[in-house]
Amino acid sequence: MLRREALREYAGGALWILPGVFGTLAVGAAVVLSSIDPAPGTFFARIAFQGSPDDARTLVLAITGTVVTVIALVLGLSVVALQLSSTEFSPRLLRNFLRDRPNQVALSVFLANFAYCATLLFTVGVGANPEDYPRLAVSGSILLLFASMGMVLYFADHLQHSLLVEAIMRRVERDARAVIRHAPRDVELDPPQAPPWAVPVPAMSSGYVQTTHPELLLPLAVRHGVSMALTTGVGQHVTLGSPLAVVWRPSEDAPQPDLEAIKTELAIDVGIGFERTRQEDVAFGIRQLVDVAVKALSPAINDPYTAIQAIQHMSTIFSLMAAIPLGPRVARDPDGDSVVVVPSRVYGQYLGKMCGLVRRYGSAEPNVMTALLYLLGNAARVARRDRARLEAIGEQARLIADDAERSIAQPADAALVLSYAEDFQETLAGYLEELERVPDEASE
Repeated sequence: MLRREALREYAGGALWILPGVFGTLAVGAAVVLSSIDPAPGTFFARIAFQGSPDDARTLVLAITGTVVTVIALVLGLSVVALQLSSTEFSPRLLRNFLRDRPNQVALSVFLANFAYCATLLFTVGVGANPEDYPRLAVSGSILLLFASMGMVLYFADHLQHSLLVEAIMRRVERDARAVIRHAPRDVELDPPQAPPWAVPVPAMSSGYVQTTHPELLLPLAVRHGVSMALTTGVGQHVTLGSPLAVVWRPSEDAPQPDLEAIKTELAIDVGIGFERTRQEDVAFGIRQLVDVAVKALSPAINDPYTAIQAIQHMSTIFSLMAAIPLGPRVARDPDGDSVVVVPSRVYGQYLGKMCGLVRRYGSAEPNVMTALLYLLGNAARVARRDRARLEAIGEQARLIADDAERSIAQPADAALVLSYAEDFQETLAGYLEELERVPDEASE
């Protein structure tokens, strides 16, 4: 299961897989069409190439050279786009360009055209009877040439639009929404705690935890008669030899488990890679938008409006997160005492970690601080039935007001932010008063 997940994630961001498939299919199509000799008077005979073998070979050679030039141009433009995205916005956005399906399809069409024409060179104008060549296959190369030229125009238009900051952030938001929709709901906010006799299980590799599946870890715990709690959640970094989990026996007097076997199996069931991915990482999209906002607020760029746009996209994500359970996941053996605990942040921790960075970098800009309060207001409306989340939101609003009062040089500008924050706190107090009359539906 984990290998399929890892392969699917890699294939989605690999720039060579789809072009390789298209190129292989193009070679097969060239071989098949080369074996077809249309009967005179048929439709295929009318659309087959009518020139001489020398004309056909010259045409195929010209198309092959043209497509090679186009491929070099496309790759060059793609590298420029990646460099701009990395330097202007965030290096963590590079994977989004690699995953961009239109870019992969465009390169696939070009490579398919090249592979098709290169295959035809083995049969066009050569052999014992050079006059007998695959006319229909040559017509196919002309059709692919027109498709490639159309794809060049589409690729140029798509590349220009994909470099717009609005398009970049919209894609990040869309990917984050998809992760949130599929986020697990089996959350326990008060998970079992490891007893004093729990022993650590070291990680067998370094990297970021990409996937954790309690449903896979529970059979492992049951086989060894232990309970288990991961010490590192999705999106966090673990180093070789540091504790990845702790395991404990039902009692201190129970036999010691086989830690080496547990360590080996744990390395299989917990996905660790060299980079963070969006597979289960709810915060990865927010991390990318925070990078965009922080870089826009840096003295080298000084673009507060881009930071505000990033905050507005984060507002959508945090509002969606406010409606789903967040926290540690727990799997229990229905026939025994084994328990598996997978750590994860609660809503307030996500909010403080992500909004805190933008707040500290943009505390001197009134519009940025107001945008953060706007984000908190949207989140509070969604989480109005959850006291713990409302309190976490209120704490962030208080920090924003304190930083604005301390950092904004002009008192009149600071007064606008403080007025907005005061109105927000009044609204938040109203939500909390409602909860005094209505029992909490959920609480973190």
